Amino acid sequence: MEDRVIIFDTTLRDGEQSPGCSMNVDQKIQMAKQLERLGVDVIEAGFPIASEGDFESVKRIARTMKKCSVAGLSRTTKKDIDCAWDALKYAKKPRIHTFVATSDIHMKHKLRKTRSEVLEMAVECVRYAKSLTKDVEFSAEDAVRSDLDFLCKVIEAVIDAGAVVVNIPDTVGYSIPEEFGSMILSIKKNVSNIDRAVISVHCHNDLGLGVANSIAAIQNGARQVECTVNGIGERAGNASLEEIVMTIHTRKDLIPLKTNVNTKELYRSSQLLSNLTGMYVQRNKAIVGANAFAHEAGIHQDGMLKHAQTYEIMTPQSVGFPQSMLVLGKHSGRHALAKRYAELGYKLSKEELNTVYNIFTRLADKKKDIYDADLIAIVQDEVSHIAETFIFEGIQVLSGSKLTPTATVRLRKGDKCIEESSIGDGPVDATCRAIDKITKVKARLTSYSIKGVTTGKDAMGEVIVQVEFNKTNFIGRAASTDVVEASAKAYLNAVNRVLNNQKTK
Repeated sequence: MEDRVIIFDTTLRDGEQSPGCSMNVDQKIQMAKQLERLGVDVIEAGFPIASEGDFESVKRIARTMKKCSVAGLSRTTKKDIDCAWDALKYAKKPRIHTFVATSDIHMKHKLRKTRSEVLEMAVECVRYAKSLTKDVEFSAEDAVRSDLDFLCKVIEAVIDAGAVVVNIPDTVGYSIPEEFGSMILSIKKNVSNIDRAVISVHCHNDLGLGVANSIAAIQNGARQVECTVNGIGERAGNASLEEIVMTIHTRKDLIPLKTNVNTKELYRSSQLLSNLTGMYVQRNKAIVGANAFAHEAGIHQDGMLKHAQTYEIMTPQSVGFPQSMLVLGKHSGRHALAKRYAELGYKLSKEELNTVYNIFTRLADKKKDIYDADLIAIVQDEVSHIAETFIFEGIQVLSGSKLTPTATVRLRKGDKCIEESSIGDGPVDATCRAIDKITKVKARLTSYSIKGVTTGKDAMGEVIVQVEFNKTNFIGRAASTDVVEASAKAYLNAVNRVLNNQKTK
């Protein structure tokens, strides 16, 4: 036991108390099954006396779990403990988790009880819970702000009464790592029977130190950590399960301990919880955020391509991510771009790479995310093109609900630039008519389609047109963040194919 940290997951109890994160019974069952696949040791399924729904979910989870211990929370009252046991008695490994506040501020203003009264409540209820199940945990709420001598007295008494786990919560996220680690060490030294119980910690994140405090506690003798998936919970949340587990997993040189967690299920657990609650983690969230294994800076990408450990201290596969992502954006270099094109099946020469890279950087200035479809559109437009008689130079369109659509198109033929304007039924029709004036090709537009090749408001629009000329059909395509520009380029692409066909004949 000494070399293992017990992972006590309270996602379904403390985590669900996070505003907007409520789950129904079926959703809780689904999450509990995933937590068991993840390999947590204890699932705190709820607070049975809080509501009929909480009671039912704890009861059903208790019946469903095959390997995990299932805990139910109760205050230090016989009524709470009876209710918890009624829900937990179906579990293979039931645990009653009872708590009472031990800080002077809580005892005075919330409980309105003296220290001696609180001590008596804690002992009596732990002893009663022990008569129902051998696995009893006691929590000293707001332990961090409690008088240390009194806290040690309470802990020693509840262990004598039968508690096998004593939890030291930083209920309001007040402590800092050095302070919290010293408190755990003091408890180990000053509680005479502490060897008969596991020291647990439950850290909130009000100062952003929930994980750091938990790790400090582990380094000073705590062997159970109470945490939640994605760090959800009251106010600023709880210590994040995935961050604690991967800190232990990654820094074995400083923390020579282990957990039973299957780290490859971390990302899946995070995603499931997000989908069930609608609370999605920020992109830069450690371990499971969308950017956790994403690299955009050219220097970082170059290092990653040479050796992954230059910028990654763990593999994405170790937490369930399929692979690292070289995110293509305005900070990316040619090396990463060439690699992505090779993965897409395009082997580009140095000159071709330079061409697409220049277009890529201009596009990256316009839109935040560059997708594979964007890259394919660029290479097909600029590398895999036909000989162009006319080259697109620019377009200006005037259109509105009470205006006659007018388009002015500028094309280049050799060294000569030609500009024409035309009106039409709409901006695209006006554009095609202006192109007809310049090219003198009287093709008939027979098909026009447009679709977003990527997602978001800044998505590229791909236009595919079909024109008929002398009973022969020609296809033109182009993509741009401006759909009218894409339409002009696609139509001109088809017209150039008409002219190229005539030259070939």
